[in-house]
Amino acid sequence: MTITKTLDGTNLTIALEGRLDTTTSPQLEGEMHPDIDSATEVTFDLENLAYISSAGLRVLLSAQKIMNKQGKMTIKNVCPEIMDIFDVTGFVDILNIEN
Repeated sequence: MTITKTLDGTNLTIALEGRLDTTTSPQLEGEMHPDIDSATEVTFDLENLAYISSAGLRVLLSAQKIMNKQGKMTIKNVCPEIMDIFDVTGFVDILNIEN
């Protein structure tokens, strides 16, 4: 998986490419946490994300819980396959998803 982070003041954008699963979710957590603690707005761009597992969902949920206390989190450019996973798991009701 490729993670591209862009920090603009307190706005953090994280673009993901590849698969977010048991193997790669620790990588995302490690990349995310140094910057998310001081962010007031976080955007996950999933345009090039091909797959997400329950481990990946857990990382997004963890980020959402942090941002509920200190700002706003948005997920954008979700492909239909991953949107189906968000729908089946009920994450559409938890996450702020823009397409």
